[in-house]
Amino acid sequence: MGRMLYLECASGISGDMAVAALLDLGASEERLRNALDSLPVDGFEVRVSRVKKSGLDACDFDVVLDSAHENHDHDMAYLHGGGDEVARLSGGGLDDGCAHAHHHEHGHHAHESDERDHHAQGHHHEHGHHHEHAPHEHDHNHEHDAHGHHHEHRGMPEIEAIIRDADITDRAKEIALRIFGIIARAEAKAHGVPADQVHFHEVGAVDSIVDVVSFAVCFDDLGLDDVVVERLCEGRGTVRCQHGVLPVPVPAVSHVVAEAGIPLSIMDVQGEFVTPTGAAIAAAVRTRDALPARFTVERIGLGAGKREYAVPSLLRAMIIQEELKKESDNPIASGRWAASNEVRFGLDEACAISEAHIWKLECDVDDCTGEALGFTMERLFTAGAREAHFMPIYMKKNRPAWQIQVICTRDRIPTMEAELFAHTTTIGIRRTPMERTVLPREELRVSTPFGPARAKRVTLPDGRRRTTPEHDSVQALVEASESAPKEAVSDDTLQRPLTYQEAYALVLRAAEALEG
Repeated sequence: MGRMLYLECASGISGDMAVAALLDLGASEERLRNALDSLPVDGFEVRVSRVKKSGLDACDFDVVLDSAHENHDHDMAYLHGGGDEVARLSGGGLDDGCAHAHHHEHGHHAHESDERDHHAQGHHHEHGHHHEHAPHEHDHNHEHDAHGHHHEHRGMPEIEAIIRDADITDRAKEIALRIFGIIARAEAKAHGVPADQVHFHEVGAVDSIVDVVSFAVCFDDLGLDDVVVERLCEGRGTVRCQHGVLPVPVPAVSHVVAEAGIPLSIMDVQGEFVTPTGAAIAAAVRTRDALPARFTVERIGLGAGKREYAVPSLLRAMIIQEELKKESDNPIASGRWAASNEVRFGLDEACAISEAHIWKLECDVDDCTGEALGFTMERLFTAGAREAHFMPIYMKKNRPAWQIQVICTRDRIPTMEAELFAHTTTIGIRRTPMERTVLPREELRVSTPFGPARAKRVTLPDGRRRTTPEHDSVQALVEASESAPKEAVSDDTLQRPLTYQEAYALVLRAAEALEG
């Protein structure tokens, strides 16, 4: 039990709506802008503003592409199924529901993750500072190349490299990569190609990368682990794109919710409310499928979509606190010990320990090679496993074997099982629901003579704190010290390359100095 994020997707979800909702909850806009400045991607700017949706004040997050990178797929006003009703609701304009993912070899449409494709009006990127404007007429019959832009493609390896090179936390990188992985798998299933062959138009990939990275940075900044997503609400009809007419929900969204096991509710409203990126975000961070029986609301954030439908396109996000039992019913919380020789922790109100449900999957194999097992572990972590272990065991007939244990959230079970069945020789997987207690944690950023470093600090039940330097930062300092000029540091003890232990101690001292 503890603080958690609740995403109320009663009128859909898209990438820009999700980012806006988290910013409205209190995620640092300054930290977000610093993170986006570090992206090795050009041709965009972001605008954060306040807008009114059905009379409600909401946050708007907009990715504006410059003229050289402008995505004309967005500008082509493709018509949603629903005819006059949709035109009436949009003020006479046409909805642009086309997206920009394509399989590189086949070149056909793969409905992808551009939020402005599904929620924006007309030439939104040319008028990004106007949140309501007249529809813009456009010739629907011209070809994409007629705009005079040479559109390169980015595949998953290129997108992964961009994210890994960004100056964001390891957790934010992992979340962003997980989201893109979900999108790629969904598009691959929709079009019958391997996930590593799904490519994105360069101009489309820019705003998709910005949306996904922005969400990951904001989510990481809020410091929450548990996320409740009960369902996604979607509209009806069809969306006409450059390569044909697709039903709503579009195939990519259908595959995302099917893989993640997220319930989908269809509203009696024409239009597309759930985008592939929005669905992938929900699938990537969802750890619970139901709200607690009792909870209090700490903060509320509203993220605005760009379209006007019969229902307001708003994503409401809440930070909630599950209500604990009364102290009289909880001897630990009240500080009463069951026995003097038992080690128990009293819970301080300032130290909100989080309890959450987690799942353990396990299987036993006695005929897998070491190479196959190593590859499987990499695949499990890439797919979102919280932890994975290989335990040596003896099976029947005294055969040496390995027990593979995977820790994951409930929504990741189908993906984890698919990886285990695909890459090991197991024919059965056991599932065990587990409860866990999680200490409050925060990330620290410190400066050292050899560059910046990160550490994590947890708060123990008695209020004491424990700080641990991040391994990647320690390793980076060791490597930096090997090439740093001697005059770069003044301390005589730092006139030579650091050992791992010395770099670890250096980060630890800097982190502890922050507290002092």
